[in-house]
Amino acid sequence: MTPAKFGILIGAILALTWSIFGFWSFLFVAVAMVIGALVGRAIDGKLSVASLLDALRGKRSSS
Repeated sequence: MTPAKFGILIGAILALTWSIFGFWSFLFVAVAMVIGALVGRAIDGKLSVASLLDALRGKRSSS
């Protein structure tokens, strides 16, 4: 699946969620998708959890 098709699919899911269930359900689904993407990247080794936590704490990294 190309990135464009994947983006269209995500957009369609979010639009349908908003139109059928309302704003708060849309927001919940969007946040759940972001968390799922972060967990998936961490499991694949493409995301350093320690670096992410440092960034959330406001610590800067030179790397």
